[in-house]
Amino acid sequence: MSTSTQEPTTPRRRPTGRSIALLGPAFVAAIAYVDPGNVAANLTAGAKYGYLLIWVLVLANAMAVLVQYLSAKLGLVSGRSLPEMLGQRLRKNNRRAFWLQAEMMAIATDVAEVIGGAIALNLLFNIPLFLGGLITGCVSMVILTIQSRRGQRTFEFVVMGLLAIITIGFLTGLAFTDVSGSEAVAGLVPRFEGTETVLLAASMLGATVMPHAIYLHSALARDRHGHIKPGPRLQRLLKVTRWDVVVALIIAGGVNIGMLLLAASALRGVPGTDTIDGAHAAIENSLGPGVAVVFAIGLLASGLASTSVGCAAGAEIMHGLLAIRIPVITRRIVTLIPALIVLGLGVDPTLALVLSQVVLSLCIPFAIIPLVRMTSDPELMGDARNAPLTTVAAWIAAGLIVALNVALLVLTVTG
Repeated sequence: MSTSTQEPTTPRRRPTGRSIALLGPAFVAAIAYVDPGNVAANLTAGAKYGYLLIWVLVLANAMAVLVQYLSAKLGLVSGRSLPEMLGQRLRKNNRRAFWLQAEMMAIATDVAEVIGGAIALNLLFNIPLFLGGLITGCVSMVILTIQSRRGQRTFEFVVMGLLAIITIGFLTGLAFTDVSGSEAVAGLVPRFEGTETVLLAASMLGATVMPHAIYLHSALARDRHGHIKPGPRLQRLLKVTRWDVVVALIIAGGVNIGMLLLAASALRGVPGTDTIDGAHAAIENSLGPGVAVVFAIGLLASGLASTSVGCAAGAEIMHGLLAIRIPVITRRIVTLIPALIVLGLGVDPTLALVLSQVVLSLCIPFAIIPLVRMTSDPELMGDARNAPLTTVAAWIAAGLIVALNVALLVLTVTG
């Protein structure tokens, strides 16, 4: 992937030991791509429609690699996060309106993540959903405290450990089921089968290309490496960042595709498998209680890690757009309330997860369009500005996202 009009002509090398020590920010952002919303959307898609929507995950992950790299590059080159850049460029009323939609996105994110943790605790220990949501929120406060007291690097290690648990938890079941290779390949052909598949595709897209991860990654890269002036060190960090993004999102993309394959191969046609608890029961019946427990542990790690990352993203969005910085623990308490209300009202948790991902999908253009414009700006980015092919690819990605959202709205209204 070309990212500059003056890309180095030397052969690309794998990261050295020193370069590996610079990896990490993308793994934090990647947690957003394996949150409980992904679980609900992917299991629902696989259980109902088999391998039909694999192409959505492949395409979404490719777009995610591109936009997350652009976000990190913006932070490195400009020394400012995407929300900070927007806060400086938007007029007062526009800035507030932009923050409002971003805040709605952050709330939808948190609802999905807290519900996922609550479901996992219910599956593992039979804890009521409301209490499980409260526990999830409290544990996430501990994780956020690690970030504020021990620094970003320690926080990255904690998140990477949780990502490893998530990967094992969600992919273990594949070792005990038979995936149809021919049907999986057929699922790479883009197509829909009615309005519901468009809704699912939008929720899968919203769960894979995450707007809050786009906002946050620019801040993570900046805080980890600082504002880098043009020169050899910047070029080196951009190379390392490409590796960071590619490796982290290959893992996240593999987990997402693995979940859909598991549902398509082991859960299709089984009653109730369009819900997480129903899918868990089906996994237990089909693949054994051990696999079901590992799956639930992965779901719990997903909820705990993603709600912490989501809260950090919300804090950065508020700071960048409104110039207001409140303690992340305070924000954690406030943003926990909507999720607890959803749980307390008895709303179907899996439906709430899927719908939250649709909200995220509708918010993606607000993050990706200004990101592409800024990283293509020669005055802001200098020689690190996007190369023409990168810009074209990024605009195509933005166009596909907008087109899918328009199709979702039209088919939902008319269907």
